[in-house]
Amino acid sequence: MAIKIALLIGFFAIMVCVGIYARNKAASVDGFVLAARNMGPWMTAFAYGTTYFSAVIFVGYAGQFGFKYGLSSVWIGIGNALIGSLLAWLVLARRTRSMTHSLGSRTMPEFFGSRYDSQALKVAASAIIFVFLVPYTASVYKGLSVLFEMAFGVPYYWCVIAMAIFTCAYVVLGGYLATVINDFIQGIVMLFGIVLVVWSVLDQQGGLVSAIGRLSLFDSDLAPTLGQSGAFASILGPDPLNLLGVVVLTSLGAWGMPQMVHKFYTIRNEQMIRTGTIVSTFFAVVVAGGSYFMGSFARLYDSPALYDAAGRVAYDSIVPHMLSGLSNLVVGLIIMLVLSASMSTLASLVLTSSSSLTLDFIRGTLVKELSERAQLRWLRGLIVVFILVSVYIALNPPTFIAQLMGISWGALAGSFLAPLIYGLYWKRTSRAAIWACFIMAVGITVSNLFLHYIASPINAGAITMVLGLILVPLVSLLAPDRDKSRVAQVFACYDK
Repeated sequence: MAIKIALLIGFFAIMVCVGIYARNKAASVDGFVLAARNMGPWMTAFAYGTTYFSAVIFVGYAGQFGFKYGLSSVWIGIGNALIGSLLAWLVLARRTRSMTHSLGSRTMPEFFGSRYDSQALKVAASAIIFVFLVPYTASVYKGLSVLFEMAFGVPYYWCVIAMAIFTCAYVVLGGYLATVINDFIQGIVMLFGIVLVVWSVLDQQGGLVSAIGRLSLFDSDLAPTLGQSGAFASILGPDPLNLLGVVVLTSLGAWGMPQMVHKFYTIRNEQMIRTGTIVSTFFAVVVAGGSYFMGSFARLYDSPALYDAAGRVAYDSIVPHMLSGLSNLVVGLIIMLVLSASMSTLASLVLTSSSSLTLDFIRGTLVKELSERAQLRWLRGLIVVFILVSVYIALNPPTFIAQLMGISWGALAGSFLAPLIYGLYWKRTSRAAIWACFIMAVGITVSNLFLHYIASPINAGAITMVLGLILVPLVSLLAPDRDKSRVAQVFACYDK
């Protein structure tokens, strides 16, 4: 127990010290939100990766999809690495950095407002972020309860409160710079932690060959391959179609998430993007690939402890149950891994939310003239507010909010993915098309929440993204913008 407590105290102390160190460099709005657009490739790549992969991936999704799909769940990690990281950097990084720098955009709504010359679009995008991203912050605490109770016997609420206080401290003090430095430290913890976890799980099962052999003995319990032997050890798994929906949502969806794309705004210059691409992809291969690979052996740990009172699988209990027999030192390191994943994502989410609300809605809409110092006060104050909201939701999740958390990723990515990509690459993308995409994504997401005409919320999110990619060019051709000279000036940034 002493080892685990010492590791936690040291971990939290480092986080706060980083916030104090970064405080002097967060004295302006640009410094607080973007770290003066002066971040190197390693820091940016680790910030991207740690924001991408929260504890929801390690504790929730790895256990849930590993149990459902077996070894084929590794395709989710591969998709996250190749599509969500490698391709995202190749397609988005250079153009996002160039255009946002040229337009002076500091947030995604601000980019939409400047790129499409529409204050209303900026406010609408900010509202979508507020409605769907703020409740999503509560999900980063997911899975911590079982792990902390297993390791320390500490009630869940103390864990949530402690994590919120320390995250709030370093983000309020040092803004984006403190977040990125801590992301780098937390990313290193995550890399070593995942390797340790995968090794421990395979060691418990007698090695890789033995684990796969035992997994192949389970018969499929999913409709497409019901009763089929060996489905959980096969390449495509027991339910390839629904697996594809998960891959699309968690991989392509990252392209439209404001807290992810924000990382491209801050990289120092275009020459550093190549290094950032390599580092980010490597990070995703290890963390996402390792998490889903570890989770793919979940059925080998099948026991009554994995089921709730109604006899349903309690997916959040799977990974903690898999790790329950490890030594105190290993469990302590795993707790640091999960805390790192949670805190890095929480910091990025609340910084994105407060930046969007302050710069895109309060400044210029509610308050016409807002000084630099006043903007910083709003930014810091809203970070505290959003963290308090996330704590409240995590400890008292109303049914509707819990459902909203589950659909947030699809709603945000469905709304922003196509407008961002076409806005960076295609001059003829029109304001009407962006409005159509926003209305379509939010409309499908919210209506499906009540009507359930698409059975899986994950598939609903994937569908909104694909529809957006079709809808935006179609509406742009039918309802084009007339101001071609202004658009030409926007795209001139690529000629420099």
